[in-house]
Amino acid sequence: MNGIAQIIPWTVVVTAFAVMPVGCHSASGPQDELARDPVPLQAEPADLVWWQDAKFGLFIHWGPVSLKGTEIGWSRYGDRPGRDRARGGIPAEEYDALYKQFNPVEFDADEWVALAKAAGMKYLVFTSKHHDGFSMFDTKLSDYDIMHSPFGRDICAELAAACHRAGLKLGWYYSQPDWHHPDYRQPGRHERYIEYLHGQVRELCTNYGKVNIIWFDGLGGKAEDWDAERLIRMVRTLQPGVLVNNRCGLPADFSTPEQRVGSFELERPWESCITIGTQWAYKPDDETKSLAQCVNMLVQTVGGGGNLLLNVGPMPTGQIDPANAQRLREVGQWLKPIGESIYKTRGGPFAPGPWGATTHRGRRIYVHILKWDEPTVRLPAMDARIVRSRLLTGGSVEVTQNPDGISMSVPPADRDPLDTIVVLSLDRPAAEANVTP
Repeated sequence: MNGIAQIIPWTVVVTAFAVMPVGCHSASGPQDELARDPVPLQAEPADLVWWQDAKFGLFIHWGPVSLKGTEIGWSRYGDRPGRDRARGGIPAEEYDALYKQFNPVEFDADEWVALAKAAGMKYLVFTSKHHDGFSMFDTKLSDYDIMHSPFGRDICAELAAACHRAGLKLGWYYSQPDWHHPDYRQPGRHERYIEYLHGQVRELCTNYGKVNIIWFDGLGGKAEDWDAERLIRMVRTLQPGVLVNNRCGLPADFSTPEQRVGSFELERPWESCITIGTQWAYKPDDETKSLAQCVNMLVQTVGGGGNLLLNVGPMPTGQIDPANAQRLREVGQWLKPIGESIYKTRGGPFAPGPWGATTHRGRRIYVHILKWDEPTVRLPAMDARIVRSRLLTGGSVEVTQNPDGISMSVPPADRDPLDTIVVLSLDRPAAEANVTP
């Protein structure tokens, strides 16, 4: 940060902490309650069920940087405490002033939520604050927020209300690193930044009704960098049943492989976060992933035991890029007739392969065949007996089961170009079936 004009607003905020501390780190009250009856650092298994059933969510990265069409946070050229200084990009002074021009008058929270639902998504996670430090909500702890832009409306409030009206689960992304704040990772001052961080998270967990997910992004920071135990206990106190990801220096509730489909993992909950284009924030004329790519990512993720959080970066007008929106609607159309093979399923029992992946629910296994390298797809042996088989996508299938394994053949005319789904009905719950390694 350069210049006194940038320092003054923060100085006022920091002084306020000395008078009235933010969060639950006070002399009495919530902190004492936590000490007497500690809140768990992890959610109860029952709290994860809705999320594991949902499978598919919308990630949204948005802020004043959309005016430039460059990557959020990372295109800010300036100091990044704790990391190497940025090379190239937008000078910090220019980046930090973009909010003065940010007026997304076409933003309509209900349209965003309707698009998510049309895509078959069950929850939404929005960037309340990224590494650049700009808050997309009405924070009382800084003037560097959406309320001081020409737009002057609380984006998070409108989005939360729209999600609640439509029955879409709501999550806030919040970056603990803040390259704009003068106290962040500064010797002798980082403790004041921690109080600021906790104060903002308290606002997000207090002012917007029910919040289902807090999605931290600590860039590999350690738990002590954020006073994470106290932070997460506060979050769980304010929002009972909330889910927290693993980017606060603690395992929390689920892992978050980025820009890739996670490995086959049925014990530890996980969620792949992947962009629909090539960057997280809006990029003019970006290349949108094809429908086949989106279907492949979703099937491989769910079949591997995870969720898919698919990201879009809205335009500076507040609208979703038309190409992105069209692709999301296409995914939703694909999901409508085959949703039983995705929603409320669990991954496996067979590990994904070059041919595709499997999901299961009750006594059914859904074999998603994404690629036909051979006329017959073969799976390892399992001790459950197949009593019936059919094609969810229409047509005929021949299934053979013997002690050596399972083979499936589908006539070329009945192979779906996106995903041929074979339903195997078993004599017992699929979760109880033992598969030969």
